[in-house]
Amino acid sequence: MSTPSTPPQQALTADELRPPGRWVALTVLVLAVLLVAVDATVLGLATPFLSEDLKPTGTQLLWIGDVYSFVIAGLLVSMGSLGDRIGRKKLLLSGALAFGAVSVLNAYATGPEMMIVARALLGVAGATLMPSTLALIRNLFHDPRERSLAIGIWGAMASAGAAVGPVVGGVLLEHFWWGSVFLINLPVMAVLVVVGVKMIPESKNPSPGPWDLLSVALSLIGMVGVVYAVKEAAAHGVSWAVAGAAVVGVLALVQFVRRQFRLPAPLLDMRLFHHRGFSGAVLADLLTILGLSGLVFFLSQFLQLVQGRSPLEAGLAELPAAVGAVVAGLLAGRAARRFSVRSVVSGGLAGIGLALAVVTVIHQDTGYPLLGAVLLVVGVGAGLSFTVTADVILSSVPKEHAGSASAVSETAYELGAALGIALLGSIVTGVYRGFETPGGIPPETTAAAHESLGGAVEAAHTLPAPQAHALVSSAQDAFVHGLGAAAGVGAAVLLATAAAAWFLLRGQRLEDGVEHP
Repeated sequence: MSTPSTPPQQALTADELRPPGRWVALTVLVLAVLLVAVDATVLGLATPFLSEDLKPTGTQLLWIGDVYSFVIAGLLVSMGSLGDRIGRKKLLLSGALAFGAVSVLNAYATGPEMMIVARALLGVAGATLMPSTLALIRNLFHDPRERSLAIGIWGAMASAGAAVGPVVGGVLLEHFWWGSVFLINLPVMAVLVVVGVKMIPESKNPSPGPWDLLSVALSLIGMVGVVYAVKEAAAHGVSWAVAGAAVVGVLALVQFVRRQFRLPAPLLDMRLFHHRGFSGAVLADLLTILGLSGLVFFLSQFLQLVQGRSPLEAGLAELPAAVGAVVAGLLAGRAARRFSVRSVVSGGLAGIGLALAVVTVIHQDTGYPLLGAVLLVVGVGAGLSFTVTADVILSSVPKEHAGSASAVSETAYELGAALGIALLGSIVTGVYRGFETPGGIPPETTAAAHESLGGAVEAAHTLPAPQAHALVSSAQDAFVHGLGAAAGVGAAVLLATAAAAWFLLRGQRLEDGVEHP
């Protein structure tokens, strides 16, 4: 299927092609992306302090950690489409005000129930920011080369935010209380609103059609159901509740797709997926983040619970991934034009796959140079692939539908992150739970140790020193074996995706997003 492309550059005046103030506007937009990405990871370090203060149950603690990403994943497509209809600038600035206000609610939550609601509301606000920023970049930068650089900066900040979150959290928690990790949002959102009112031009679809609320509900139920089922199955195994959530989620998504084909003005034009380049870019997007998030999540535990690093040290140790993603993101557009889109995307995916393959041979005493090199390669691969695929996705649609297309890219990101942690996590957990505990340890301690490596370390505190050492050593060995098995599966998936991207993105170019034979 051919899709409309952007108007030829010759039809644009100089100010339309390169509007003044566009780089200042971009600076403000990427600040919002950076904060949303930081908020997705910063809470992990604050969880022990929050647990001591609010005293949530185990289930409540899981919801505090997960509900933010559930809501964002469920609302991205709806919010992207809403921005196309009411105006992306209007949605962005409204979302920024809401994000700042709800951050205060999070920081000063007085109970677990209030915290869960506050995190959910933060997810609603976050869902308005991510697709709006990328869609506005599509309308700020008409010159394809400038747009590629702008998307590279945007992608670099999204990747850097996820890696910088633990570092920022570690610094704040050493000096302030847990609520401080939310209050850092306020000054940035204030700058976004003040500068954005002046510098960001409004853009929207001139003939959008109505916003279909039933499609919004189906999208939310479907995405939350699927992501919840995947995460719960990985953490606690398959149960009737998990299976029910999966069935409800899949049925809702099927109905969502069928409804989009029937609507004259759909929330998401499903015909875009007939475009081979668009579908290939979305698939590469999802699996790039699957590999990146899964590796970084489990290496964080390896660095802290196996090698004994502090949270701040572990966060700093993961910085090569952010550095690699930033540098590669800035160079990705130029590389894709010099070589080809498919070579850059496939090369990035293959790099992540090979880095995951190296993880299969690490052990408890593996030195940091090898771990740092692995993280650097993963960051470079993700920066190349994620940036170029985002550019392809945006270039494949008319600018009137930029919000919906951006939301597809963001949804792939969120779903990839959930699947990466869940699917690779199920392998780690499956291998880990099979380890044999030393003799003479009470059954309740053994049960706690088999739940997670963190549980084993905690349970060991109740044992005499020789037994504690033996238990932790066995648990660490099992975790490393599980990590190696998960990395092997991840490597196979990423290398297969690299091969698929080579064919799906054949003939794809960044200049106009149209396939050329």
